[in-house]
Amino acid sequence: MIGVVAVSHSARLGEAALELALQMVRGGAGFVRVAAGAGTDADGAPVLGTDAMAVAGAIDELAADCDGVLVLMDLGSAVLSAELALELRSSTVPVRLAAAPFVEGLLAAVVSAAAGGTLDVVAEEASGALSAKAEQLGEPAAPAVTVVPAVPATPVGSALAPPAASAAGDGTARTRHVTVRNPLGIHARPAALIAEAATGADVRLRVLPDGPEAAAASLMRLLTLGARQGTEIELRAAGAEGDAALDRLAALFDDGFGEGTDAADPSASQESVGGVPVEEATDPARTVPAVPVAPIVPVASGVVLRGRGVSAGRGAAGVVHLAPSVPEPPAEVSIAPAARDAEAKSIARAAAAVATRLGERSAAATGEAAAILSAARLLAADPELIADAVRRVEDDGASAARAVWDAAGAQESGLSALGGRMAERAADVRDVRDRIVAELLGLDMPGIPERESPFVLVAVDLSPADTAALEGSRCVALVTEQGGPTSHTAIIARSLGLPAVVGVVGATGIPDGMTVLVDGDRGVVETDPAEASIRAATVTADAAFDGRGILADGVAVPLLANVGGAADAVTAADAGAEGIGLFRTEFCFLDRTDAPTVEEQVAAYRGVLAPFAGRKVVVRTLDAGSDKPLPFANPDHEQNPALGVRGLRIARRDPALLDDQLRALALAARAESAQVEVMAPMVATVEEARDFADRCRAAGLARAGIMIETPSAALLAAELFEVVDFVSLGTNDLAQYTMAADRMLSELGDLNDPWQPAVLRLIGMVGAAGTAAGRPVGVCGEAGGDPALAPVLIGLGATSLSMTSRSLGRVATALAGLTAQDCRRAAGAALAASTADEARAAATAAIDRA
Repeated sequence: MIGVVAVSHSARLGEAALELALQMVRGGAGFVRVAAGAGTDADGAPVLGTDAMAVAGAIDELAADCDGVLVLMDLGSAVLSAELALELRSSTVPVRLAAAPFVEGLLAAVVSAAAGGTLDVVAEEASGALSAKAEQLGEPAAPAVTVVPAVPATPVGSALAPPAASAAGDGTARTRHVTVRNPLGIHARPAALIAEAATGADVRLRVLPDGPEAAAASLMRLLTLGARQGTEIELRAAGAEGDAALDRLAALFDDGFGEGTDAADPSASQESVGGVPVEEATDPARTVPAVPVAPIVPVASGVVLRGRGVSAGRGAAGVVHLAPSVPEPPAEVSIAPAARDAEAKSIARAAAAVATRLGERSAAATGEAAAILSAARLLAADPELIADAVRRVEDDGASAARAVWDAAGAQESGLSALGGRMAERAADVRDVRDRIVAELLGLDMPGIPERESPFVLVAVDLSPADTAALEGSRCVALVTEQGGPTSHTAIIARSLGLPAVVGVVGATGIPDGMTVLVDGDRGVVETDPAEASIRAATVTADAAFDGRGILADGVAVPLLANVGGAADAVTAADAGAEGIGLFRTEFCFLDRTDAPTVEEQVAAYRGVLAPFAGRKVVVRTLDAGSDKPLPFANPDHEQNPALGVRGLRIARRDPALLDDQLRALALAARAESAQVEVMAPMVATVEEARDFADRCRAAGLARAGIMIETPSAALLAAELFEVVDFVSLGTNDLAQYTMAADRMLSELGDLNDPWQPAVLRLIGMVGAAGTAAGRPVGVCGEAGGDPALAPVLIGLGATSLSMTSRSLGRVATALAGLTAQDCRRAAGAALAASTADEARAAATAAIDRA
């Protein structure tokens, strides 16, 4: 094994580059060290600089287990420090300093070292890391090296196979047959791996026996192949690098693209799109029916629209509609044969201009926004899209704008026919289409309107570039008619802390300028709401939190945070959360195809516990299944996964998975000195609760609890308190199971409302049982972060509330002006109501009288 040392002036840059690199390889970072920064100043702020002793120490640390060490540096004194470190080190292991680009070189070096490359090979790979980028930008590429090229930012668990030697180029096309083995087929990540593995050769893929074909370099065409597990593919390559490319691609297919190769449930092959079997829906010869466009109907004042809340919180302001889409170019325009060549060439220039601008915006953005804009740039530069448009000009005489419009339409139809997450990517294609057409016609680019005052953005849907542009705008909330939980609207809204509701039928009929209140927790949009509601939404939107939840009479109400990983934990600690009320452990392993080891789990858990050393952290064991399936925990297809083997029920099949997790949590708790309490999800019986508590104590965990998510658990609360130390109400699932309404369906949003009297009465039963037993009752569902509902929950017997970090200040403000008696009065008023709307109104009236 070759070790890698990254030397940077910035500790943040070094760690970030390493994090990106490690997403490309399986396993840990034992062979990589970062020697970055020059310590901290008196205030604890990091100091930019490099330290030769730190570099020498990193080399010596790797020397014991490595056959050689490659050192990469960012710039300036980093080079001098690395050179000095060679004199200061105490080890004799071979060391090489690489003049490679820091980020790209580190990515390439880590992949090559993980694959077992020698020091020379790892150094060559790092030095040639800019070749792919240079080729894409049309610049002279670095000399080719005979190692697997670096692949940008694929998820943990991907694998790269060493390449075969290149064959001599004789112009003969080579073919090879492979089978798609990974459970999810060729989706976005495998498509990216295929495109990169085919670099340097002309490779095409064809679905056998006589299905569609795609160039390996075209991400979009690869996605529209509709290749699923079991699909047979013909690979055809030409050029001197053809054999080597085929070897790399065959290895990727054989490995399942790092996602595993377990056989799919036979019934999964019957998946359909809109009632049409996938095999038919993805057949290019089949006509995809057009979706009728409903006319825009004006929305009247006082109307309440419902959709799906995908980002929590509330915001109120005047409506601003997304700028109009680029008009459809006329189809009747015909370009004379003599002018077609020039017309066709304008397409590539326009696409390049759009890709360049998107690339610039990506470089200036951060996090999810940067990744989404980068993906949009790749779509704009898609060679298949450009080639198809050029053909339509040259062969049919279409205008450049019309040719791009139709070529993009073909791609969009292909994605829509696939359904699911692929269908949600159709908005990405429309965005790129509109931008290229606008560039060709000299029109203003579509995008987010600029406003000086706060606004609520309403649109049919938002493109990736539009959504990413929301950062830094005066937008306070989002409402769209389309979109789903994995859409870019949802992803960016959550990362920016913007309340968002999608799937709101008729939203585009809300008049421009009308004031609306957007409730991302309940999936509700109120038009022209009462002034009191607006004040509650706007005044508490940015309310500060001093780190202590307390009622007006001095009764403490701990306000805790819901987190899914280390980054969330740091954010929660910075926001002043008194502890963690829900650590969703499955979010640490969503990209895994195999079960994490105890050691890997300990490392992941310590990252969450560290910011809360000495404080309370409530950990939920794996809640895999339903909307969060994990391949290693939920291998089987289920007809009704929400009622299937999920949560604690997984231990029936694999008790070792639960025992390993409990042991890892105990080890992590001791290492970080956190007050860890562990609870199991999806408990329905006293026997399940008792067995879980026994397992926790056997693993060394003193406090064991359960989630109250099923009506049976709520009804058995008194008996459950005899075997567990605490309970936590998961209001999202409790509402789902109580009301028999799938919480993933926006049209059932009115039923999945914690204000439903049946749900409130079950919560009251649990609260009363907790009070009688003298045991804590927490709330960790989205209801805990609702400032209007929080007093009712306290009045029903909840002793703590857990929520997203951005809700802490709003809830603290809502509780600070009320006494425990006020909360009980509000709860009583809500319990006496017969509908959700009446319960909400009664509680509000009771609080207003306080």
